[in-house]
Amino acid sequence: MAEYTTILVETRERVGLVRLHRPKAMNALNSVLMGELAQALLDFDQDENIGAVVITGDERAFAAGADIAEMVDASTMDMLKKDYISKFDCLGDITKPLIAAVSGWCLGGGNELAMSCDMIVASETARFGQPEINLGVIPGAGGTQRLTRAVGKAVAMEMVLNNRTLSAEEAQQFGLVNRVVPVERYLEEALDLAAQLAARAPLALRLAKEAVNHAFESFLEEGLADERRAFYVLFSSQDQHEGMSAFLEKRKPAWKGE
Repeated sequence: MAEYTTILVETRERVGLVRLHRPKAMNALNSVLMGELAQALLDFDQDENIGAVVITGDERAFAAGADIAEMVDASTMDMLKKDYISKFDCLGDITKPLIAAVSGWCLGGGNELAMSCDMIVASETARFGQPEINLGVIPGAGGTQRLTRAVGKAVAMEMVLNNRTLSAEEAQQFGLVNRVVPVERYLEEALDLAAQLAARAPLALRLAKEAVNHAFESFLEEGLADERRAFYVLFSSQDQHEGMSAFLEKRKPAWKGE
């Protein structure tokens, strides 16, 4: 098994488990972590002894967003060339069921990562949001697209445009998560669900996942492409640099609308 610096990987019988492990940064998603996550998921997907995979963080945070320090000084051309968001695409290539086990903060890229999984098990302390508007940008890895399909236009608008966060109970009510359990049980609940899936007929499981995704994603690809272009274009704005700088400097941004 590969050596990783930002994730922890283990197996539980026929279930693969990946823990996001940047505790000092509340598991903020940077390019190294996303690259390592992609490799770990690919390895599990190719392992005939693994039937399903769980992705989790820790009790305090699944992932509190993308690593802003990695993007604060980037231009639109930098973003297009490095194509940070393409690292999320690997989740769509995984043929086995992916379950996100979420506790604590699940924000921005973290929420987009969780939504890229097939199911979400949440602890009672989980909080879901897309706060990119506070940084002068928009969600860029599916936040405007998958979230709208999951919770509906009105709630998605409030989350994306006005930084509304959802409690675990609200997320379940709106259809974003499968179930909510006590914090001490959320990971075991996700692992139990993954074990149930891993015990089923592998080929039928794969084709069933493809069929459900086809119904969900019939027009998603175009929407994701539009969202990604808009996200990258905003890196030519003064507000993007001001918003991210203010975040890192822990001050209120001064928007200019340019």
